[in-house]
Amino acid sequence: MKNKTVAGILALVAGYMGLHRFYLGQVGLGIGYIMLLPIFLVTGLWFFLFIGLIDAIALFSMDQGAFNAKYNKHLEGNQGSFKNRNDRRQQKRNQRYEDRNSRRYEQVAPKRSTSPKKNPHLKEGKAKFKDYDYEGAIMDFNKALKIDPKNIAVHFNLACAHSLMEHKDKAFYHLDRAVALGFDDTEVIKTRDHLAFLRIQPEFLPFETNGFRLAKQLKTPQENLLDKQASPNQATQGDLLDQLQKLAKLKEKGLLTEEEFQVQKEKLLR
Repeated sequence: MKNKTVAGILALVAGYMGLHRFYLGQVGLGIGYIMLLPIFLVTGLWFFLFIGLIDAIALFSMDQGAFNAKYNKHLEGNQGSFKNRNDRRQQKRNQRYEDRNSRRYEQVAPKRSTSPKKNPHLKEGKAKFKDYDYEGAIMDFNKALKIDPKNIAVHFNLACAHSLMEHKDKAFYHLDRAVALGFDDTEVIKTRDHLAFLRIQPEFLPFETNGFRLAKQLKTPQENLLDKQASPNQATQGDLLDQLQKLAKLKEKGLLTEEEFQVQKEKLLR
């Protein structure tokens, strides 16, 4: 591979002898320089020094790409091939990284669920989850749950998202529902990073001991309230007000939707 700096130095030091032309592979021009040496006897050394200086300036100022295109043509094919190989290797590395990244954040596939075409909110929720938009993912997963309330993947995804948001009660609730519906990969529950927040909670040990199911005392406030509701005829005025306030708090925390709140409110007021 020819080096333009070396060629420039040769032109500057011994340009009158054509050494830089021989170095660059221009043998014909190099011989021409030698054949013109007799003129040295007539014109003097300054003429050849002037020619060498012009060639040196031209070589030093030449763009490296132009120099390679002119004097390193035999390397272009190999360099292109080398570059293509590097590009292909980089593409493969990128693909492997994307595959690993996708598997890392991919949620457990449901054993029975509505297809993505019929339940687009599940796919949208997973995309937001991968982009760390956990609040948006929770909204989409809840929409997906309305379409398919028994979707294992939706419940599991909700458990992961709520755990990352440190919504303990909701995370335990949806993990309980996923297990109840058939999710049996307990190793994932014990190791998935997204559930790390739940595993450090004091409730996790009895939850695990109970087969990763909620005991009655660990059920969501919504379920405990509905289980303890007295019939309207038996409830006193104070009890009724207290239960309405509890329903309102559940709604504010997001544990009850507006529709569920209205249904339970109507039951209390009948």
